[in-house]
Amino acid sequence: MTKTEYMKLLSKKLRRLPKEDYNRAVEYFEEYFAEAGPENEQQAIRDLGSPEEAARELIINLAEQNADKPPKTVRRGMSAVWIGILGICAAPVALPLAFVLVILIAVFVLVALIILACVVITALSVSAAGIISAIVGVVLLFRNFADGICNLGTGLFFLGAGLLFTYGSILLFKRVMRSISVSLGKIVKGGNRK
Repeated sequence: MTKTEYMKLLSKKLRRLPKEDYNRAVEYFEEYFAEAGPENEQQAIRDLGSPEEAARELIINLAEQNADKPPKTVRRGMSAVWIGILGICAAPVALPLAFVLVILIAVFVLVALIILACVVITALSVSAAGIISAIVGVVLLFRNFADGICNLGTGLFFLGAGLLFTYGSILLFKRVMRSISVSLGKIVKGGNRK
């Protein structure tokens, strides 16, 4: 790759910068090649890296500089925001992917907890319905014996089923929480090894 080709690709990558920053960047790279001289052109290209890498590094440096000093005008402030956005976009792809992975894990844990809460609430509701039906059955025993026995039997059945369901949902809740914490621990340990 020649200096001309390198500068052409670099200019394409930097074209979204504000005009003032774009001109300074192009001037910097032109001076860099001028100081290196035609005989060291290939070495200068190797030192700078690919045009994409050089552009990304320059955009990130400009974003850091603009974050350190307050903008003097509204226009300069808007260009600082634009450079910041370009800096974020120039960051490696791993950062946004890691962010998405963290959000997905948090959503998965939240959905699991909501499902478990629904199971526990359902179990408690069945138990409560059994208690109410048993109480109504006892009251009905004195009015209509057959209806009272039926309601009492139904109430006791649902109370027993609800208690078993509640006990099972609590065991399920403990097991799911344990597996979630083990899985998150594996993810954290796996991330620290790298």
